[in-house]
Amino acid sequence: MTEFLTTPQGRRIACERRAGRGPGVVFLHGFNSDMRGTKAEALAAWAAGEGRALLRLDLSGHGESGGRVEAFGMGDWLEDAGAALDALAQGPQVLVGSSLGGWLALLLARERPERIAGLVTIAAAPDFTARMEAEFTEAERRQLADEGRVTRPSEYGEDYVFSRLLFEQGRGHRVLAAPLHLPMPVRMLQGTADEDVPLEDALRLLDHAQGPDIRLMLVKDADHRFSSPACLALVEAAVREVSGG
Repeated sequence: MTEFLTTPQGRRIACERRAGRGPGVVFLHGFNSDMRGTKAEALAAWAAGEGRALLRLDLSGHGESGGRVEAFGMGDWLEDAGAALDALAQGPQVLVGSSLGGWLALLLARERPERIAGLVTIAAAPDFTARMEAEFTEAERRQLADEGRVTRPSEYGEDYVFSRLLFEQGRGHRVLAAPLHLPMPVRMLQGTADEDVPLEDALRLLDHAQGPDIRLMLVKDADHRFSSPACLALVEAAVREVSGG
């Protein structure tokens, strides 16, 4: 059942949680996705079968939460995720972050490691705004300056809109520009056919992160969706592994 949480900043975000044994699992979706996506639904079904506690949420501008995507940025979404974690999840949690949600999960793990029992990223996209800016054409730079937004075609529906705010807040929440110590077990899942997050980014993240138990799994021919039955099984296995079995 959907419930709504008002964050300390006054934003109203949609959440769904189920009670169960710990450590609980928190799912963070990707850009222009929501808590009802294929990976989220599969993880919820798995958690129900395992009797595990689960929390998922729609970041501001996504799904059932209020606002439009382009009105928010990384700082806002980090506040959303932190507010849900503090208000709705008890004890240590396993974070599962997909794409942009992987960026958020890494930030949360860096900021509050005492709350994170394990971390699973799926095609994590930390600092993707910096990579986008570096690859901008002159026309895109003018569009961002004149219109405050850049649009890109999407294979998943309507064109994506990337706002000036997204890039501004992205600069203040970079993962790869500061030390990243992850004392909890970490599993990074990445498809070799991912056209949205280059394989080089996954390798750079692996090299940058420091911790006692960090592993990167490359899945040949898997794309950014990472939603085939085999890929979903890998996500479940990774959650189980970082949870201690």
